This record gives sequence, C-alpha cells and structure tokens, in this order.
Amino acid sequence: MRLWFARHYNPWQVWVARLLIAVPLFWNLQAALQFMLRPQVFVPAFQLEGVPGRAAIAGYGILFLMWQVPYVFALLHPVRFKISLWQALIMQAIGVVAESILLSTIPLDYSLLRGSILRFIIFDGAGVLLLVAAILLIRQQTFVDTRD
Repeated sequence: MRLWFARHYNPWQVWVARLLIAVPLFWNLQAALQFMLRPQVFVPAFQLEGVPGRAAIAGYGILFLMWQVPYVFALLHPVRFKISLWQALIMQAIGVVAESILLSTIPLDYSLLRGSILRFIIFDGAGVLLLVAAILLIRQQTFVDTRD
C-alpha cells in the first residue's frame, strides 16, 4: 500500500483526482452517518413517522454507507483502482437519473418530500461532475508496478 502513495505513482493529477473524489465521498458518508445516528431528524422530511420511519431512514443510511466502498478504493489510488472510480461514477449517475424519475412521480403538493429528493439530485449531480473531472484528469495515467 505504501507504493500507492510513492512519488512515482502520484503525479499532481492523481492528487487532484483524489480531492475531487473525496468531496462526494465526504458528502455521502456524512449523509450515511446522519441518517444512521439521527434518523428522527430526517423522518419528517420524508413524510414518515414513528419507529417505522426511523428504521427506514436508518436503513437508507446503512445503504449509503455500503455504497461508498468503490469511492474509498478510488480515493486510495484513482489510477490503480480506476475501475472503482468508474463504478462510483456510474452509481452516482444512476442516483441522479433515478431520483429525477422519482421526483417526477411525486405530486406538487408534497413540497417537503419533493425538496428532500431535489437535494439528493443536486448533491448527486455535483458528485457526477466531480467524478467526471477526476476521470478526465487520470485518463492517460497508468499504474505499472515496477517492483519486479
């Protein structure tokens, strides 16, 4: 693992890509932990209530946490784990598209719920842009282990 951070394998593009990956990873982890640790705060925004509402929100948090695995590998080394960066981008894009479709099915008189979904679309959309920028930065980079 120390090799992944060696100067030879980390031109400036890799460090900038890491920064770009870190932003959506941080947003997603922050949301995951907030949903898991304080679900009662978010229950009203999704027009849920009681124990089932808290369990649903905490469950979303658990899912958010699980979904961060490719982001972590991409952050460790975006060139070495380029496939993880692509996986993260695809997941983020699926989120934007699916959330947009979901939003289109919610009647306008559910403004609180629509606002919650719209926030996810905005954050996931920003994440897509950051991950695309990271991929563009490292697209010409290769990781060749020269220890042999």
